[in-house]
Amino acid sequence: MGPIGIIAGTIFLQEKGIFSGREERIVGNEYGRAVLFVSPRAILIPRHGNSPQEHILPHEINHRANLKALKDLDAREVISVNSTGSLKIAIKPGMMVVPDDFILIAGPPSTVSGRAVHLTPGFGEEVRQRWIKAAGECGTDVIASGTYWQTKGPRLETRAEIRMMAQFADLVGMTMASEAVIAQELGLPYGAICSVDNYANGLTDTPLTMDQILDHSRKNADKAKAITEKYVALFSSESS
Repeated sequence: MGPIGIIAGTIFLQEKGIFSGREERIVGNEYGRAVLFVSPRAILIPRHGNSPQEHILPHEINHRANLKALKDLDAREVISVNSTGSLKIAIKPGMMVVPDDFILIAGPPSTVSGRAVHLTPGFGEEVRQRWIKAAGECGTDVIASGTYWQTKGPRLETRAEIRMMAQFADLVGMTMASEAVIAQELGLPYGAICSVDNYANGLTDTPLTMDQILDHSRKNADKAKAITEKYVALFSSESS
């Protein structure tokens, strides 16, 4: 079986362990260019680029090129780590969620052209269950279901938008649903774990700032990396 594809933030490049001796590759395909870090068991794509000085904003990420690069390198499945805002008071910053549905009103870019293809979008249930198991093996409680609402970004959402979204979803973010749809178009099982890094704008009386989001994101990063490493250790082809 092929390696596990991982899409996550730049902070994962600081992780050793599963990415010890990693090889950086820049690959091209019909959708553009992708930067990958390849190890024997896993292939990492840093979603926002491989340098903080050249940060790729959410609306500028080339999801098609990234997912096609993983497909071309025979990834068996794709797991992603996502930073999200909570739409519910009960889902607190610091928690982890494995969503089972999403809302993407605008629609993602697509790899489908010139033929009639009507997919029923969703997550790979086996991948979702593996995320839950890996978290449990790390002693981390996760919320095992939830709905993710994707906005375009890069701006944050207005208070009125958050009030509307909170009626139908649990989390808000800017990238994951696009990845899930394109992965499914390419035949790649996909599942995500979401780090809750802040309450969405207006959900509490405290004004939302980027400093607040980044602070919680850093605190959650070690937890997310540990669960991801456990996932690869449990479910990669070398360990199965």
